[in-house]
Amino acid sequence: MSTPASPILAVRPLGFPWETADPFLFCAYHDDAYPRGNGKMGPAGSLAGRDIGQDFSRKDGWSMYHGDTVPGFPAHPHRGFEAVTIVRRGLIDHSDSLGAVARFGGGDVQWVTAGRGIVHSEMFPLLKTGEDNPLELFQVWLNLPQRSKMAEPHFTMLWNEQVPRRVLRDGEGRRTEVAVIAGRFGDMAPLAPPPDSWAADPRSNVAIWTIAMEPGAAWTLPAAEDGGTRRTLYFFKGDEAMVAGQLVEGPVAISLQADAEVPITTGDTGAEFLLLQGRPIGEPVAQYGPFVMNTQQEIMQAMQDYRRTQFGGWKFGASGPVHGAEPERFARYPDGREERPGGY
Repeated sequence: MSTPASPILAVRPLGFPWETADPFLFCAYHDDAYPRGNGKMGPAGSLAGRDIGQDFSRKDGWSMYHGDTVPGFPAHPHRGFEAVTIVRRGLIDHSDSLGAVARFGGGDVQWVTAGRGIVHSEMFPLLKTGEDNPLELFQVWLNLPQRSKMAEPHFTMLWNEQVPRRVLRDGEGRRTEVAVIAGRFGDMAPLAPPPDSWAADPRSNVAIWTIAMEPGAAWTLPAAEDGGTRRTLYFFKGDEAMVAGQLVEGPVAISLQADAEVPITTGDTGAEFLLLQGRPIGEPVAQYGPFVMNTQQEIMQAMQDYRRTQFGGWKFGASGPVHGAEPERFARYPDGREERPGGY
């Protein structure tokens, strides 16, 4: 009797950013052990030894990125793709050229369709002055098909309290929790993605899930509808796990056959995973920094358009605005509508 082929296609170490497969462009994982704040939303203590404005050093376990006094990413443009930001710990202050502002974190998800062009800032305010301010997030870049590259920009929030989650227990009662940002999980449907997203078409089979498993927990990742779907499981926390009968040591990216079930059993430290899957868009990709189009000519046009229009312009006094000392999460949309899901 022949042995069934393993659903594991490849195992690769994780770098920065994480390598992804079409329809995704990349995933950046930030896990910064920020110290207590200085009362001005920056880190207490000296910034000496950092390349301010370009600090990706992870000195002392954290970076300033492109911020100079508050860590984060001041105003910068995008065109031609979507950014899905999943904040597990800490807070982000968002502002954009549509006029939207938001403070979100602690399980919230922001989904921005850049489309024909948007400028936004993503700052990491360190509100706590008496204790540390850890920040942990994923930012996933999801490509747009050619027909949607010049769609109207769109900003939406998927609040922690609304994100569908399911807790499952194995025969020993050990817990696995699946949070569903995109894609169905059994009979559990996700919140609606933006209208022009590749994820808005059920045929795209896009899924973005986070999976947290207790030490020794056993769970089986269900098979996806194939249709050429590409599936990657990012094992980013935990020492080791048995994946489809193979011992895997983290942190790694595991490429999987999408239409196969994958049994997973964790080791003594438990494990956390990010699942990204989707049917490939299958179109040429031309990228220059924050612009992702199909041809180099379209990249040149994006640069010219940005120089000419600034994608609507920047309506804030600072390039990296922050939204006050109160930790309450909120969003104000371009039409003036406000959402306040509660405190942090």
